[in-house]
Amino acid sequence: MASRDTRQEFEDIVERLTTDYPSLARTGMPPFARPVLVTLLIVGGLAWALLSVAMVAWGWRGVVLTCAAVLGTVVALTVRTYRWRAGR
Repeated sequence: MASRDTRQEFEDIVERLTTDYPSLARTGMPPFARPVLVTLLIVGGLAWALLSVAMVAWGWRGVVLTCAAVLGTVVALTVRTYRWRAGR
């Protein structure tokens, strides 16, 4: 029972603070939620392993493919983060 009262008291404090200071309120979702981030990390790790093999097996073509993949990823993440921050 005490934990429910404590939780409710905490929620009341947070509500008053966000009312008094709107900049403390969260607006929108973070760039990536935890499950999405974990999935991206696993897929990214596998992709990096395959790109490493491609660089060895295909020579300069594999290097170009790896550079294009990394550049595309950086651009996509930058755009996603920029749009998320602009929506704040």
